[in-house]
Amino acid sequence: MSKTIIEKIIADHTTEEVIPERIVWLDIDVRSARDFGGANVVKNLEKNYPGESLVEDPTKTFFTFDCVVPANNLGYAENQQIARVFARANLPRKNLYDVNAGIGSHIMIEKGVAHPNSTVVGTDSHLNILGAIGAFGQGMGDQDIAFTFKTGKTWFEVPYTMRVTIDGTPAKNSFAKDVTLGVLENLGSKGALGKSIEFYGSTIDALNLAGRITLASQVTEMGGIIGLITPNEPIIEYCRTRSGKDFPIHNADDDANYVEDIHYDFSDLEPRIALPPNPANVKPVAEVTGIKVDSVVIASCTNGRYEDFEVAAKLLKGKKVHNDVMMKIVPATQEVYGQLLKEGLIDLFYKSGAIISNPGCASCASGQIGMTGEGEVQVTTGNRNFTGKQGKGDTYLASPATAAACAISGEITVPEI
Repeated sequence: MSKTIIEKIIADHTTEEVIPERIVWLDIDVRSARDFGGANVVKNLEKNYPGESLVEDPTKTFFTFDCVVPANNLGYAENQQIARVFARANLPRKNLYDVNAGIGSHIMIEKGVAHPNSTVVGTDSHLNILGAIGAFGQGMGDQDIAFTFKTGKTWFEVPYTMRVTIDGTPAKNSFAKDVTLGVLENLGSKGALGKSIEFYGSTIDALNLAGRITLASQVTEMGGIIGLITPNEPIIEYCRTRSGKDFPIHNADDDANYVEDIHYDFSDLEPRIALPPNPANVKPVAEVTGIKVDSVVIASCTNGRYEDFEVAAKLLKGKKVHNDVMMKIVPATQEVYGQLLKEGLIDLFYKSGAIISNPGCASCASGQIGMTGEGEVQVTTGNRNFTGKQGKGDTYLASPATAAACAISGEITVPEI
């Protein structure tokens, strides 16, 4: 029977027949929990399996602390310590990525924990970011993750697949985030509801790993289960080097069944921006210029890679952040932070007047860098701008280039590259 990519990945991890809407028992290669939810995973395990071995395979089980790092309130400090003590007692030391490491999904890619065709679950609603390397990643609730820690399996309903083909070369001041927002502009917040997306086309082929991460990370905001991009040779080589493993690379069969087949022409796509109150409220930046900006954040699992900061640095070089703007820089991981140091970008951001923080999720978690006060207008490279998500202010989503341009001008501005 012909299969889509997600169906092939699932078929490699179950003995049951794989067809859409069928619920199967899925073998999970990587089981993880983060500081948000991690303590509840531990509590569920200790409550439901007293006196038993709590982890089916310690080598496949991980904790990643990234939401509020280091903890800046008692709740997060307590939760991190509960998970930390459990990890030290039950897992290899290297499987605990503590508050200095960075965003869990990015760490999994960098460290080769996740690789093409692997199955990964965790307490992270954007773990489907792993579709960027052709892996299956899925966020789940505390009880489901506790069960996966204990058994190495979870149940999963095989999703239908839609194919989205994007061709054309965007404008030179448009980047992966603009492509992503362009998809959201067309699909809306429910356009991929409950489905897997396969991304194809010349626009997708041109994306590097950072760009693919940006696109895959926002499939959640399209309502999708996961967005899968077949790895090209540079990404295959990256994953082989990082993981030290060989793995199959799945392509959909020529006659695979798609519930939708969509094509977008993004030739000369201009920079996009998502207006409050949701990520699908997208317009060209040129249509909303002149709105006063109070703060800018370049960060998050969507745009926290070195390449994202490199683009921002090109605009900021030799310039200063506007006097009325607080600009905040948060690398995705310690590795990214180290590269920024090595290449002199930390110094550049410092001299421009930006605030530079340690690696983490930044504005996606309450209490971290990127919170807004009532009346504050913020432009961020994050993935969500729902009312109250970052505070009482208004949050706009944009590319690192657009964000940097706004930081310099003090208002929403089309970037000039």
